[in-house]
Amino acid sequence: MKTVLVAACALVDPDDRVLLAQRPPGKSMAGLWEFPGGKVDAGETPEVALIRELHEELGIDVTEACLAPFTFASHAYDDFHLLMPLYVCRKWEGFVTALEGQELAWVRPLRMNRYPMPPADEPLVAMLCDLL
Repeated sequence: MKTVLVAACALVDPDDRVLLAQRPPGKSMAGLWEFPGGKVDAGETPEVALIRELHEELGIDVTEACLAPFTFASHAYDDFHLLMPLYVCRKWEGFVTALEGQELAWVRPLRMNRYPMPPADEPLVAMLCDLL
């Protein structure tokens, strides 16, 4: 089974709300909510991939120093195994904007369970609730 490396970020605003993005129609698991991020390309570190993805998806600039490694998800889907480091970021430049047509929501940690998520993301919610 192929392992896919995806980097994700819990962007946390000054009110301790976390940004969730809804997967757009046409993508696998469309309609589910997730932490922003994306696949790590060959030759990239997870941090570089995350900086690139956050810029492409949300129009924000993040420095590697502002990405705090937090935890990771390891989940077997039917056709691949997902390994996903999750970083926490509280500082970025620019305004969060949905550049790929996705819905965005700033959510208090204790309310994240109201947003249906991919199976790999679900265990991360409890850990974020403990952190925030």
